[in-house]
Amino acid sequence: MHLFVGRSLPAHLAPYAPGPHTLGRFLENTLNPDDPTPPPEPAEDLEPRQSQYEAADAIAERAAAGGRQFLLADEPGVGKTISAVLGASAVGDLRGAKRVLVVADRPAAITIGHWCRTITALGDSGLEWVVITWDRLEKVIGHEWEVIIADEAHALRRTTTKRWKLWAQIAGHKLPHETAPFLIATTATPGHTPLELPYLAPAYAQAHDEPMKDWISATQPAVTFTAALERHGVRVERGGRYGATWTTDATRRAADLALVRGWLEDQQPAAMLHRAAPWGPVPISGMPVALTPTEREAYEAEWGEFCREMDIARRGRNTAKGRAALLRFRQKAGLIRVDSTVAWIAQQVEAERQVACSVEFVGTAADPIAERLRDSGLEVATIYGQGRFDVEAERMKFQTGQAKVCVFTTVASISLHAGETLEGGRQASTEPRVGVFHQARFSGIAGRQVTGRTHRDQQVSPWHIAYAQDTVEEQVSKVMVERIAAASDTVGGDTAGLTDVAELLGADWLPSASLTDGGA
Repeated sequence: MHLFVGRSLPAHLAPYAPGPHTLGRFLENTLNPDDPTPPPEPAEDLEPRQSQYEAADAIAERAAAGGRQFLLADEPGVGKTISAVLGASAVGDLRGAKRVLVVADRPAAITIGHWCRTITALGDSGLEWVVITWDRLEKVIGHEWEVIIADEAHALRRTTTKRWKLWAQIAGHKLPHETAPFLIATTATPGHTPLELPYLAPAYAQAHDEPMKDWISATQPAVTFTAALERHGVRVERGGRYGATWTTDATRRAADLALVRGWLEDQQPAAMLHRAAPWGPVPISGMPVALTPTEREAYEAEWGEFCREMDIARRGRNTAKGRAALLRFRQKAGLIRVDSTVAWIAQQVEAERQVACSVEFVGTAADPIAERLRDSGLEVATIYGQGRFDVEAERMKFQTGQAKVCVFTTVASISLHAGETLEGGRQASTEPRVGVFHQARFSGIAGRQVTGRTHRDQQVSPWHIAYAQDTVEEQVSKVMVERIAAASDTVGGDTAGLTDVAELLGADWLPSASLTDGGA
Protein backbone atom coordinates (compact mmCIF):
# COMPACT_ATOMS: atom_id res chain seq x y z
CA MET A 1 0.00 0.00 0.00
CA HIS A 2 1.07 3.59 -0.56
CA LEU A 3 1.37 6.15 2.22
CA PHE A 4 0.93 9.93 1.94
CA VAL A 5 2.06 12.03 4.89
CA GLY A 6 0.38 15.40 5.23
CA ARG A 7 -2.66 17.22 6.57
CA SER A 8 -4.75 16.61 3.43
CA LEU A 9 -4.41 14.85 0.10
CA PRO A 10 -3.48 17.01 -2.87
CA ALA A 11 -6.14 17.18 -5.56
CA HIS A 12 -4.43 14.77 -7.95
CA LEU A 13 -4.33 12.07 -5.24
CA ALA A 14 -7.89 12.59 -3.99
CA PRO A 15 -9.33 9.80 -6.24
CA TYR A 16 -7.04 7.32 -4.46
CA ALA A 17 -8.36 8.11 -0.97
CA PRO A 18 -9.77 4.92 0.59
CA GLY A 19 -13.55 4.83 0.88
CA PRO A 20 -15.51 4.36 4.09
CA HIS A 21 -15.50 0.89 5.68
CA THR A 22 -12.62 -0.32 3.49
CA LEU A 23 -9.36 -1.87 4.65
CA GLY A 24 -7.51 1.24 3.47
CA ARG A 25 -9.70 3.52 5.60
CA PHE A 26 -9.22 1.22 8.60
CA LEU A 27 -5.43 1.29 8.26
CA GLU A 28 -5.46 5.03 7.68
CA ASN A 29 -7.45 5.61 10.87
CA THR A 30 -5.18 3.20 12.75
CA LEU A 31 -2.24 5.40 11.77
CA ASN A 32 -4.18 8.54 12.75
CA PRO A 33 -5.87 7.58 16.03
CA ASP A 34 -6.17 11.21 17.17
CA ASP A 35 -7.73 12.47 13.95
CA PRO A 36 -9.55 9.64 12.17
CA THR A 37 -11.66 10.27 9.09
CA PRO A 38 -15.27 10.29 10.34
CA PRO A 39 -17.70 7.76 8.86
CA PRO A 40 -20.35 9.05 6.45
CA GLU A 41 -23.84 9.85 7.65
CA PRO A 42 -26.47 7.16 6.94
CA ALA A 43 -27.83 7.54 3.43
CA GLU A 44 -31.35 6.67 4.60
CA ASP A 45 -32.30 5.54 1.11
CA LEU A 46 -32.59 1.84 1.93
CA GLU A 47 -35.62 0.49 3.76
CA PRO A 48 -35.17 -3.13 4.97
CA ARG A 49 -38.01 -5.56 4.55
CA GLN A 50 -39.78 -7.07 7.53
CA SER A 51 -38.16 -10.44 6.81
CA GLN A 52 -34.74 -8.82 7.13
CA TYR A 53 -35.58 -7.31 10.51
CA GLU A 54 -36.78 -10.77 11.59
CA ALA A 55 -33.47 -12.33 10.53
CA ALA A 56 -31.55 -9.66 12.47
CA ASP A 57 -33.67 -10.39 15.55
CA ALA A 58 -32.90 -14.12 15.26
CA ILE A 59 -29.16 -13.38 15.07
CA ALA A 60 -29.33 -11.07 18.08
CA GLU A 61 -31.32 -13.59 20.13
CA ARG A 62 -28.68 -16.24 19.52
CA ALA A 63 -25.92 -13.85 20.59
CA ALA A 64 -27.86 -12.75 23.67
CA ALA A 65 -28.13 -16.40 24.72
CA GLY A 66 -24.35 -16.77 24.66
CA GLY A 67 -24.03 -18.31 21.21
CA ARG A 68 -20.85 -17.87 19.21
CA GLN A 69 -22.11 -18.53 15.67
CA PHE A 70 -25.22 -18.11 13.54
CA LEU A 71 -25.82 -19.58 10.07
CA LEU A 72 -27.93 -17.37 7.80
CA ALA A 73 -28.79 -19.71 4.95
CA ASP A 74 -31.60 -17.95 3.10
CA GLU A 75 -31.94 -18.60 -0.61
CA PRO A 76 -30.20 -16.21 -3.04
CA GLY A 77 -32.00 -12.89 -3.31
CA VAL A 78 -33.94 -13.15 -0.04
CA GLY A 79 -31.74 -10.41 1.44
CA LYS A 80 -28.87 -11.89 3.46
CA THR A 81 -26.60 -8.82 3.15
CA ILE A 82 -29.01 -6.39 4.82
CA SER A 83 -30.03 -9.03 7.37
CA ALA A 84 -26.38 -9.64 8.28
CA VAL A 85 -25.59 -5.92 8.67
CA LEU A 86 -28.64 -5.37 10.86
CA GLY A 87 -27.82 -8.50 12.86
CA ALA A 88 -24.18 -7.54 13.36
CA SER A 89 -25.23 -4.06 14.50
CA ALA A 90 -27.58 -5.60 17.05
CA VAL A 91 -24.93 -8.01 18.30
CA GLY A 92 -22.42 -5.17 18.54
CA ASP A 93 -24.83 -3.21 20.69
CA LEU A 94 -25.51 -6.22 22.92
CA ARG A 95 -21.83 -6.95 23.49
CA GLY A 96 -20.46 -3.44 23.58
CA ALA A 97 -18.36 -4.19 20.50
CA LYS A 98 -16.18 -1.67 18.70
CA ARG A 99 -15.40 -3.39 15.38
CA VAL A 100 -17.07 -5.59 12.81
CA LEU A 101 -15.12 -7.46 10.14
CA VAL A 102 -16.93 -8.39 6.93
CA VAL A 103 -15.22 -10.98 4.70
CA ALA A 104 -16.86 -10.91 1.27
CA ASP A 105 -16.46 -13.02 -1.83
CA ARG A 106 -14.85 -11.78 -5.04
CA PRO A 107 -14.93 -9.90 -7.40
CA ALA A 108 -13.76 -7.21 -5.00
CA ALA A 109 -14.69 -4.41 -7.42
CA ILE A 110 -18.35 -5.34 -6.87
CA THR A 111 -18.62 -7.01 -3.49
CA ILE A 112 -16.67 -4.53 -1.37
CA GLY A 113 -18.59 -1.60 -2.82
CA HIS A 114 -21.89 -3.42 -2.32
CA TRP A 115 -21.22 -4.13 1.36
CA CYS A 116 -19.83 -0.64 2.03
CA ARG A 117 -22.83 1.03 0.41
CA THR A 118 -25.22 -1.15 2.41
CA ILE A 119 -23.47 -0.30 5.70
CA THR A 120 -23.48 3.41 4.84
CA ALA A 121 -27.17 3.32 3.89
CA LEU A 122 -28.20 1.54 7.10
CA GLY A 123 -25.79 3.43 9.35
CA ASP A 124 -22.72 2.10 11.15
CA SER A 125 -24.41 1.99 14.60
CA GLY A 126 -21.30 3.52 16.14
CA LEU A 127 -19.17 0.54 15.08
CA GLU A 128 -16.00 0.51 13.01
CA TRP A 129 -16.69 -1.68 9.97
CA VAL A 130 -13.97 -3.18 7.79
CA VAL A 131 -14.87 -4.96 4.55
CA ILE A 132 -12.31 -7.22 2.86
CA THR A 133 -12.31 -10.23 0.54
CA TRP A 134 -11.22 -13.75 1.44
CA ASP A 135 -7.80 -13.27 -0.16
CA ARG A 136 -7.00 -10.34 2.17
CA LEU A 137 -7.37 -12.17 5.51
CA GLU A 138 -3.65 -11.84 6.16
CA LYS A 139 -4.05 -8.05 6.24
CA VAL A 140 -6.27 -8.11 9.32
CA ILE A 141 -4.39 -10.67 11.43
CA GLY A 142 -3.40 -9.17 14.77
CA HIS A 143 -6.45 -6.93 15.10
CA GLU A 144 -9.30 -7.73 17.46
CA TRP A 145 -12.73 -8.40 15.96
CA GLU A 146 -15.75 -8.83 18.21
CA VAL A 147 -18.23 -9.55 15.41
CA ILE A 148 -17.37 -11.18 12.07
CA ILE A 149 -19.56 -11.70 9.01
CA ALA A 150 -18.36 -14.53 6.75
CA ASP A 151 -20.14 -13.91 3.45
CA GLU A 152 -20.39 -16.92 1.11
CA ALA A 153 -19.05 -18.99 4.00
CA HIS A 154 -18.85 -22.12 1.82
CA ALA A 155 -15.50 -20.64 0.73
CA LEU A 156 -14.22 -22.27 3.95
CA ARG A 157 -15.17 -25.84 3.04
CA ARG A 158 -11.56 -27.00 2.76
CA THR A 159 -9.23 -26.97 5.76
CA THR A 160 -5.97 -27.57 3.86
CA THR A 161 -5.72 -24.00 2.54
CA LYS A 162 -3.87 -20.95 3.78
CA ARG A 163 -7.27 -19.24 3.88
CA TRP A 164 -8.47 -21.71 6.50
CA LYS A 165 -5.40 -21.27 8.70
CA LEU A 166 -5.83 -17.49 8.69
CA TRP A 167 -9.56 -17.83 9.32
CA ALA A 168 -8.99 -20.09 12.32
CA GLN A 169 -6.89 -17.34 13.91
CA ILE A 170 -9.28 -14.49 13.12
CA ALA A 171 -12.38 -16.46 14.15
CA GLY A 172 -10.81 -17.37 17.51
CA HIS A 173 -10.93 -21.14 17.22
CA LYS A 174 -8.53 -21.42 20.18
CA LEU A 175 -10.75 -19.30 22.41
CA PRO A 176 -13.49 -20.55 24.75
CA HIS A 177 -17.06 -20.16 23.53
CA GLU A 178 -17.79 -17.28 25.87
CA THR A 179 -14.85 -15.08 24.75
CA ALA A 180 -14.71 -15.87 21.02
CA PRO A 181 -15.89 -13.39 18.37
CA PHE A 182 -19.50 -13.77 17.31
CA LEU A 183 -19.61 -15.26 13.79
CA ILE A 184 -22.39 -14.70 11.27
CA ALA A 185 -21.96 -17.18 8.40
CA THR A 186 -24.03 -16.37 5.32
CA THR A 187 -24.46 -18.74 2.38
CA ALA A 188 -27.32 -20.17 0.34
CA THR A 189 -25.23 -23.28 -0.45
CA PRO A 190 -23.47 -24.50 2.72
CA GLY A 191 -21.79 -27.56 1.20
CA HIS A 192 -22.27 -30.77 -0.75
CA THR A 193 -21.93 -32.97 2.36
CA PRO A 194 -21.70 -32.61 6.15
CA LEU A 195 -17.93 -33.21 5.77
CA GLU A 196 -17.73 -29.86 3.94
CA LEU A 197 -19.04 -27.85 6.92
CA PRO A 198 -15.95 -27.36 9.15
CA TYR A 199 -16.67 -23.63 9.29
CA LEU A 200 -19.77 -24.50 11.36
CA ALA A 201 -17.64 -26.31 13.96
CA PRO A 202 -17.98 -23.45 16.51
CA ALA A 203 -21.77 -23.84 16.49
CA TYR A 204 -21.60 -27.65 16.49
CA ALA A 205 -19.13 -27.75 19.37
CA GLN A 206 -21.25 -25.38 21.42
CA ALA A 207 -24.42 -27.35 20.65
CA HIS A 208 -22.77 -30.47 22.10
CA ASP A 209 -21.21 -28.57 25.03
CA GLU A 210 -17.72 -29.52 23.84
CA PRO A 211 -14.56 -27.43 23.41
CA MET A 212 -13.47 -26.42 19.92
CA LYS A 213 -10.40 -28.66 20.06
CA ASP A 214 -12.71 -31.69 20.04
CA TRP A 215 -14.05 -30.54 16.66
CA ILE A 216 -11.21 -28.68 14.96
CA SER A 217 -7.59 -29.26 15.89
CA ALA A 218 -4.88 -26.85 14.79
CA THR A 219 -2.78 -29.57 13.13
CA GLN A 220 -5.41 -31.91 11.63
CA PRO A 221 -8.66 -29.94 11.32
CA ALA A 222 -10.26 -32.21 8.70
CA VAL A 223 -9.47 -35.37 10.65
CA THR A 224 -10.86 -34.08 13.94
CA PHE A 225 -13.95 -32.61 12.27
CA THR A 226 -14.74 -35.87 10.49
CA ALA A 227 -14.18 -37.82 13.71
CA ALA A 228 -16.50 -35.47 15.60
CA LEU A 229 -19.25 -35.88 13.02
CA GLU A 230 -18.86 -39.65 13.18
CA ARG A 231 -18.85 -39.60 16.99
CA HIS A 232 -22.19 -37.82 16.97
CA GLY A 233 -23.92 -40.10 14.50
CA VAL A 234 -22.99 -39.06 10.94
CA ARG A 235 -22.18 -42.11 8.80
CA VAL A 236 -18.65 -41.90 7.39
CA GLU A 237 -17.08 -44.43 5.04
CA ARG A 238 -13.32 -44.96 5.04
CA GLY A 239 -10.76 -46.42 2.70
CA GLY A 240 -11.98 -44.77 -0.49
CA ARG A 241 -9.83 -43.11 -3.11
CA TYR A 242 -10.33 -39.72 -1.47
CA GLY A 243 -10.09 -40.83 2.16
CA ALA A 244 -13.08 -40.51 4.46
CA THR A 245 -16.32 -39.86 2.58
CA TRP A 246 -19.99 -39.53 3.42
CA THR A 247 -22.11 -42.67 3.31
CA THR A 248 -23.63 -43.70 -0.01
CA ASP A 249 -26.76 -45.11 1.68
CA ALA A 250 -29.61 -42.81 0.59
CA THR A 251 -31.75 -43.42 3.68
CA ARG A 252 -28.86 -42.78 6.02
CA ARG A 253 -27.85 -39.67 4.10
CA ALA A 254 -31.30 -38.17 4.60
CA ALA A 255 -31.09 -38.95 8.30
CA ASP A 256 -27.63 -37.38 8.53
CA LEU A 257 -28.84 -34.18 6.89
CA ALA A 258 -31.71 -33.92 9.35
CA LEU A 259 -29.28 -34.63 12.20
CA VAL A 260 -26.70 -31.91 11.46
CA ARG A 261 -29.42 -29.40 10.63
CA GLY A 262 -31.11 -30.19 13.94
CA TRP A 263 -27.92 -29.37 15.85
CA LEU A 264 -28.43 -25.75 14.82
CA GLU A 265 -32.20 -25.47 14.46
CA ASP A 266 -33.00 -27.19 17.75
CA GLN A 267 -30.93 -24.77 19.81
CA GLN A 268 -32.88 -22.37 21.99
CA PRO A 269 -32.82 -19.84 20.45
CA ALA A 270 -31.98 -21.34 17.05
CA ALA A 271 -28.45 -21.02 15.64
CA MET A 272 -29.56 -20.92 12.01
CA LEU A 273 -32.23 -19.54 9.73
CA HIS A 274 -33.19 -20.80 6.30
CA ARG A 275 -36.00 -19.33 4.25
CA ALA A 276 -36.83 -20.41 0.74
CA ALA A 277 -37.33 -17.77 -1.92
CA PRO A 278 -41.05 -16.95 -1.93
CA TRP A 279 -40.91 -16.66 -5.73
CA GLY A 280 -40.10 -20.38 -5.96
CA PRO A 281 -37.12 -22.53 -7.01
CA VAL A 282 -35.13 -21.73 -10.11
CA PRO A 283 -36.53 -23.43 -13.24
CA ILE A 284 -33.57 -25.29 -14.75
CA SER A 285 -33.39 -27.64 -17.70
CA GLY A 286 -31.04 -29.09 -20.26
CA MET A 287 -30.66 -27.47 -23.67
CA PRO A 288 -29.61 -30.00 -26.33
CA VAL A 289 -27.52 -28.76 -29.24
CA ALA A 290 -27.73 -30.74 -32.48
CA LEU A 291 -24.23 -30.79 -33.90
CA THR A 292 -23.70 -30.47 -37.64
CA PRO A 293 -21.88 -33.38 -39.32
CA THR A 294 -18.67 -31.34 -39.33
CA GLU A 295 -19.06 -30.37 -35.68
CA ARG A 296 -19.84 -33.96 -34.66
CA GLU A 297 -16.77 -35.23 -36.49
CA ALA A 298 -14.66 -32.68 -34.62
CA TYR A 299 -16.36 -33.54 -31.34
CA GLU A 300 -15.83 -37.28 -31.74
CA ALA A 301 -12.18 -36.67 -32.62
CA GLU A 302 -11.69 -34.63 -29.45
CA TRP A 303 -13.52 -37.25 -27.36
CA GLY A 304 -11.37 -40.01 -28.76
CA GLU A 305 -8.18 -38.04 -28.11
CA PHE A 306 -9.36 -37.29 -24.58
CA CYS A 307 -10.08 -40.95 -23.85
CA ARG A 308 -6.62 -41.97 -25.07
CA GLU A 309 -4.88 -39.28 -23.00
CA MET A 310 -6.93 -40.10 -19.91
CA ASP A 311 -6.19 -43.81 -20.25
CA ILE A 312 -2.44 -43.13 -20.48
CA ALA A 313 -2.61 -40.80 -17.49
CA ARG A 314 -4.62 -43.33 -15.45
CA ARG A 315 -2.22 -46.18 -16.13
CA GLY A 316 0.70 -43.97 -15.12
CA ARG A 317 -1.21 -42.50 -12.15
CA ASN A 318 -0.20 -39.13 -13.55
CA THR A 319 -2.70 -36.77 -11.92
CA ALA A 320 -1.32 -33.65 -13.61
CA LYS A 321 -1.68 -35.20 -17.06
CA GLY A 322 -5.20 -36.38 -16.23
CA ARG A 323 -6.25 -32.91 -15.08
CA ALA A 324 -4.77 -31.36 -18.23
CA ALA A 325 -6.59 -33.82 -20.49
CA LEU A 326 -9.90 -33.11 -18.76
CA LEU A 327 -9.38 -29.36 -19.01
CA ARG A 328 -8.48 -29.52 -22.73
CA PHE A 329 -11.47 -31.65 -23.59
CA ARG A 330 -13.91 -29.37 -21.78
CA GLN A 331 -12.42 -26.32 -23.47
CA LYS A 332 -12.48 -27.81 -26.98
CA ALA A 333 -15.97 -29.31 -26.55
CA GLY A 334 -17.26 -25.92 -25.47
CA LEU A 335 -15.55 -24.16 -28.38
CA ILE A 336 -17.32 -26.44 -30.85
CA ARG A 337 -20.70 -25.28 -29.47
CA VAL A 338 -19.97 -21.52 -29.44
CA ASP A 339 -22.00 -20.74 -32.59
CA SER A 340 -25.11 -22.50 -31.27
CA THR A 341 -24.91 -20.64 -27.95
CA VAL A 342 -24.51 -17.33 -29.80
CA ALA A 343 -27.54 -18.12 -31.99
CA TRP A 344 -29.67 -19.05 -28.96
CA ILE A 345 -28.69 -15.85 -27.13
CA ALA A 346 -29.55 -13.72 -30.17
CA GLN A 347 -32.95 -15.40 -30.35
CA GLN A 348 -33.64 -14.64 -26.69
CA VAL A 349 -32.70 -10.98 -27.17
CA GLU A 350 -35.08 -10.81 -30.13
CA ALA A 351 -37.76 -12.07 -27.77
CA GLU A 352 -37.03 -9.06 -25.54
CA ARG A 353 -35.17 -10.92 -22.83
CA GLN A 354 -31.78 -10.11 -21.32
CA VAL A 355 -29.40 -13.05 -21.24
CA ALA A 356 -26.84 -14.03 -18.59
CA CYS A 357 -24.30 -16.45 -20.10
CA SER A 358 -22.17 -18.39 -17.60
CA VAL A 359 -18.87 -19.78 -18.88
CA GLU A 360 -15.86 -21.40 -17.23
CA PHE A 361 -13.11 -20.66 -19.75
CA VAL A 362 -12.08 -17.34 -21.23
CA GLY A 363 -10.11 -18.09 -24.41
CA THR A 364 -12.34 -20.91 -25.68
CA ALA A 365 -15.74 -19.66 -24.51
CA ALA A 366 -16.06 -16.14 -23.06
CA ASP A 367 -14.00 -14.32 -25.68
CA PRO A 368 -15.40 -16.04 -28.81
CA ILE A 369 -18.99 -15.79 -27.56
CA ALA A 370 -18.65 -12.09 -26.74
CA GLU A 371 -16.84 -11.34 -30.02
CA ARG A 372 -19.39 -13.12 -32.21
CA LEU A 373 -22.30 -11.47 -30.41
CA ARG A 374 -20.71 -8.07 -31.00
CA ASP A 375 -20.12 -8.98 -34.65
CA SER A 376 -23.87 -9.58 -34.92
CA GLY A 377 -24.54 -6.09 -33.60
CA LEU A 378 -25.33 -6.85 -29.96
CA GLU A 379 -23.85 -4.91 -27.03
CA VAL A 380 -22.24 -7.30 -24.53
CA ALA A 381 -21.22 -6.77 -20.90
CA THR A 382 -18.21 -8.89 -19.92
CA ILE A 383 -17.31 -9.88 -16.36
CA TYR A 384 -14.24 -12.08 -16.67
CA GLY A 385 -10.49 -11.91 -16.99
CA GLN A 386 -9.02 -10.26 -13.90
CA GLY A 387 -8.08 -6.64 -14.58
CA ARG A 388 -9.35 -6.67 -18.17
CA PHE A 389 -12.59 -4.82 -17.48
CA ASP A 390 -14.15 -2.44 -14.95
CA VAL A 391 -16.39 -5.07 -13.39
CA GLU A 392 -18.97 -2.70 -11.89
CA ALA A 393 -19.16 -0.63 -15.07
CA GLU A 394 -19.77 -3.80 -17.09
CA ARG A 395 -22.44 -4.97 -14.65
CA MET A 396 -24.18 -1.60 -14.90
CA LYS A 397 -24.19 -1.81 -18.69
CA PHE A 398 -26.25 -4.98 -18.36
CA GLN A 399 -28.43 -3.80 -15.48
CA THR A 400 -29.39 -0.56 -17.20
CA GLY A 401 -30.23 -2.43 -20.41
CA GLN A 402 -27.47 -0.82 -22.44
CA ALA A 403 -26.11 -4.35 -22.99
CA LYS A 404 -28.68 -7.08 -23.48
CA VAL A 405 -26.16 -9.85 -22.79
CA CYS A 406 -23.70 -10.45 -19.94
CA VAL A 407 -20.96 -13.07 -20.36
CA PHE A 408 -19.36 -13.89 -17.03
CA THR A 409 -17.15 -16.42 -15.23
CA THR A 410 -17.79 -15.46 -11.61
CA VAL A 411 -20.19 -17.70 -9.69
CA ALA A 412 -21.28 -15.46 -6.83
CA SER A 413 -21.65 -11.98 -5.38
CA ILE A 414 -22.98 -10.13 -8.40
CA SER A 415 -26.60 -9.16 -8.99
CA LEU A 416 -27.98 -9.31 -12.51
CA HIS A 417 -31.68 -9.52 -11.71
CA ALA A 418 -34.41 -7.41 -13.23
CA GLY A 419 -35.68 -4.37 -11.38
CA GLU A 420 -32.74 -4.16 -8.96
CA THR A 421 -32.55 -0.92 -6.97
CA LEU A 422 -29.34 0.76 -8.09
CA GLU A 423 -27.22 3.40 -6.45
CA GLY A 424 -28.84 6.81 -6.43
CA GLY A 425 -32.37 5.41 -6.43
CA ARG A 426 -32.33 4.27 -10.06
CA GLN A 427 -33.88 0.97 -11.09
CA ALA A 428 -32.39 -1.74 -13.27
CA SER A 429 -34.16 -2.64 -16.48
CA THR A 430 -37.25 -4.76 -16.02
CA GLU A 431 -36.84 -7.01 -19.05
CA PRO A 432 -37.04 -10.65 -17.90
CA ARG A 433 -33.71 -12.42 -17.40
CA VAL A 434 -32.86 -15.85 -18.78
CA GLY A 435 -29.61 -17.71 -18.13
CA VAL A 436 -27.53 -20.28 -19.98
CA PHE A 437 -24.62 -22.41 -18.82
CA HIS A 438 -22.41 -22.68 -21.89
CA GLN A 439 -20.50 -25.31 -19.90
CA ALA A 440 -22.12 -27.39 -17.17
CA ARG A 441 -20.72 -26.73 -13.71
CA PHE A 442 -19.63 -29.95 -12.03
CA SER A 443 -20.02 -28.36 -8.61
CA GLY A 444 -23.65 -28.19 -7.51
CA ILE A 445 -22.75 -25.30 -5.21
CA ALA A 446 -21.19 -23.30 -8.06
CA GLY A 447 -24.17 -24.02 -10.29
CA ARG A 448 -26.68 -23.00 -7.64
CA GLN A 449 -24.75 -19.81 -6.97
CA VAL A 450 -24.72 -18.94 -10.67
CA THR A 451 -28.48 -19.30 -11.05
CA GLY A 452 -28.89 -17.01 -8.06
CA ARG A 453 -27.36 -14.11 -10.00
CA THR A 454 -30.64 -13.57 -11.89
CA HIS A 455 -33.20 -15.70 -10.01
CA ARG A 456 -33.47 -13.43 -6.97
CA ASP A 457 -35.38 -10.63 -5.24
CA GLN A 458 -38.87 -11.63 -6.47
CA GLN A 459 -37.59 -12.25 -10.03
CA VAL A 460 -38.11 -15.68 -11.60
CA SER A 461 -35.31 -16.45 -14.05
CA PRO A 462 -35.13 -19.79 -15.90
CA TRP A 463 -31.72 -21.34 -16.60
CA HIS A 464 -30.59 -23.80 -19.26
CA ILE A 465 -27.57 -26.10 -19.44
CA ALA A 466 -26.28 -26.35 -23.02
CA TYR A 467 -24.83 -29.67 -24.19
CA ALA A 468 -24.03 -31.50 -27.38
CA GLN A 469 -26.84 -33.95 -28.07
CA ASP A 470 -26.04 -37.69 -28.00
CA THR A 471 -22.64 -37.16 -26.36
CA VAL A 472 -21.19 -37.60 -22.89
CA GLU A 473 -22.14 -33.93 -22.26
CA GLU A 474 -25.81 -34.89 -22.37
CA GLN A 475 -25.36 -37.41 -19.56
CA VAL A 476 -23.27 -35.00 -17.53
CA SER A 477 -25.87 -32.24 -17.89
CA LYS A 478 -28.66 -34.49 -16.63
CA VAL A 479 -26.62 -35.20 -13.51
CA MET A 480 -25.92 -31.50 -13.10
CA VAL A 481 -29.61 -30.55 -13.07
CA GLU A 482 -29.99 -32.85 -10.06
CA ARG A 483 -26.81 -31.57 -8.38
CA ILE A 484 -27.84 -27.92 -8.63
CA ALA A 485 -31.18 -28.75 -7.06
CA ALA A 486 -29.45 -30.76 -4.31
CA ALA A 487 -27.08 -27.90 -3.48
CA SER A 488 -30.05 -25.85 -2.27
CA ASP A 489 -30.31 -28.09 0.80
CA THR A 490 -29.49 -26.07 3.87
CA VAL A 491 -26.92 -28.48 5.26
CA GLY A 492 -25.48 -30.18 2.22
CA GLY A 493 -26.56 -31.75 -1.02
CA ASP A 494 -26.04 -35.20 -2.43
CA THR A 495 -22.53 -35.80 -3.79
CA ALA A 496 -23.29 -39.09 -5.49
CA GLY A 497 -23.74 -37.08 -8.68
CA LEU A 498 -20.10 -36.00 -8.66
CA THR A 499 -19.04 -39.63 -8.68
CA ASP A 500 -21.40 -40.23 -11.61
CA VAL A 501 -19.85 -37.35 -13.55
CA ALA A 502 -16.34 -38.62 -12.84
CA GLU A 503 -17.23 -42.10 -14.06
CA LEU A 504 -18.86 -40.74 -17.23
CA LEU A 505 -15.62 -38.91 -18.05
CA GLY A 506 -13.33 -41.75 -17.00
CA ALA A 507 -11.91 -39.39 -14.37
CA ASP A 508 -13.06 -41.19 -11.23
CA TRP A 509 -9.43 -41.85 -10.30
CA LEU A 510 -8.61 -38.12 -10.12
CA PRO A 511 -9.02 -35.97 -6.97
CA SER A 512 -12.55 -34.58 -6.77
CA ALA A 513 -11.22 -31.00 -7.02
CA SER A 514 -10.30 -31.77 -10.62
CA LEU A 515 -14.00 -31.68 -11.46
CA THR A 516 -15.16 -28.86 -9.18
CA ASP A 517 -13.16 -25.98 -10.59
CA GLY A 518 -10.38 -26.25 -8.07
CA GLY A 519 -12.66 -25.47 -5.20
CA ALA A 520 -15.83 -23.91 -6.52
